Amino acid sequence: MLMSHEELTSYMQTNFALIKFHNYTLEDLENMVPWEREVYIILVENWIKEQNDQAREQASKQRGK
Repeated sequence: MLMSHEELTSYMQTNFALIKFHNYTLEDLENMVPWEREVYIILVENWIKEQNDQAREQASKQRGK
């Protein structure tokens, strides 16, 4: 599989974030089939959006007090 520089950079940045912040190992990521990796990335993105929404709600409530 050939990757352009941008694709490779994005792939490695995603790996780094999944390893650093979401407790995956490089072995976990490398052993996933491509569609499985995409599903986990979508799940993590959705979780991050939910966390950000909750943080904004909390901040809004704090300002309203």
